Amino acid sequence: MSQPIFVGIDVAKDTVEVACSDASSQSFTNNEAGHAKVLRWLARKSVALLVLEATGGYEQACAVALAAAGLPVSVLNPRQARDFARAMGRLAKTDRIDAGVLAEFAAVLHARGHQPRPLASVEQRELGALVARRRQLVVMLVSERQRLGVAHARAKPSIEAVIELLLKQLADIDDDLKRTLKDRHADLSALLQSVKGVGPTTTSTLIAELPELGALTRKQITSLVGLAPLNRDSGTFRGQRHIFGGRASVRRVLYVAALVASRFNPAVKACYERLLAAGKPKKVALVACMRKLLITLNAIARTKTPWRSDFGST
Repeated sequence: MSQPIFVGIDVAKDTVEVACSDASSQSFTNNEAGHAKVLRWLARKSVALLVLEATGGYEQACAVALAAAGLPVSVLNPRQARDFARAMGRLAKTDRIDAGVLAEFAAVLHARGHQPRPLASVEQRELGALVARRRQLVVMLVSERQRLGVAHARAKPSIEAVIELLLKQLADIDDDLKRTLKDRHADLSALLQSVKGVGPTTTSTLIAELPELGALTRKQITSLVGLAPLNRDSGTFRGQRHIFGGRASVRRVLYVAALVASRFNPAVKACYERLLAAGKPKKVALVACMRKLLITLNAIARTKTPWRSDFGST
């Protein structure tokens, strides 16, 4: 039986650096032809796990091509890779060194029983582009409104014109998101929006940026998003529990959804009021509601069953 090979891939805008646990390495172009060459080069190896680092979208096409060919592909948070490199004493940084570190990380993950998570589909990536653009428009709109408040009278007409344009762009992209949900993701969208407090923006973000929804356990999904309370204990000291890391964009929309659900969703409202009555700060209670919503939505996506009051019960 051939030795299992662990592969690390460092992806830049124009290049793909591949390193393997058998000490072989190779550079390729980051385009369709280059990805095909990567596949041919790896075809001679018994790949047990292949790890890439998320690099702002440059890695997506390569990861999808490799996964489509049947390879076990995991795309990791850059912070995980950096922390692993520091722990291993790998302080120098080049594309080839980074790929080698990722190959080492792949071996460690495999030994711990790591299973690759689902990658976003073509439809999810298309939706994700709209979600990301909407987020950019909101940031620009907030900035322009802040400028307007302190602007000189001569500059205000220009700022107001930009705000008007941004509002139109935002309305257009919201319409586009609703159409895309209806045309490409109607079933899942309807299921998720059966939960009071969950609207099109939250639904779009979850489908596009949390493709693992419904495929993981409640513990795994809350940890992935960054809503699992983490211990900070040492000896006899018992620190406060905090959430940390995870997918900030998903947490942001869940925060807004939890604000609405804590008023209008009976199950979430009961959870929120129970925690407040127990003396918990409002922020802590709201984070608990976010976690409850996520667990509920994960159960709905897994079972393909509309909302019931017993989903996500704790």
